[in-house]
Amino acid sequence: MPPKKKPAPKKIAPKAVKKPVAKKPEVKKGEEHIAPVGRYIEALGRRKTSIARVRIFPDTAFSISINQKAYDSYFPTFELKNIVDLPLEKTNLPKKFSISVKVNGGGIHSQAEAVRHGISRALEKIEPSLRKVLKPFGYLKRDPRMKERRKFGLKKARKAPQWAKR
Repeated sequence: MPPKKKPAPKKIAPKAVKKPVAKKPEVKKGEEHIAPVGRYIEALGRRKTSIARVRIFPDTAFSISINQKAYDSYFPTFELKNIVDLPLEKTNLPKKFSISVKVNGGGIHSQAEAVRHGISRALEKIEPSLRKVLKPFGYLKRDPRMKERRKFGLKKARKAPQWAKR
């Protein structure tokens, strides 16, 4: 009969040490708009089917880039540049930040208005007192007007086929 093997001693795993969890700072009511202490402040702007993701990087040289292109080359006309610049002009903030925007969907004019909406919302996050300046111009409101959907039996949303008596 072969000699009995002694069972190997059980290895005791060290007890798990609980690491202290960092608590999130408490936000008091009415202080929701204070910008986070991070690399950038982000806001979303919309118009028709255009969506603009705006990021403002504080304490950097002033520049605006849209879809990784220069602001002047993406919006070539004066009117489109003016639409984007309006919130910056109305607030008279010192230009100590850079703005990076990713925009898609819709047409070029719709994209410009979406960028304006996003910049306005981001500026409001940085400085809540700017709300009183931007709101009367309507820059914080999403323009809800969109193209109406096509209905069954019609050529367009409301245009009916020509009626013939016989």
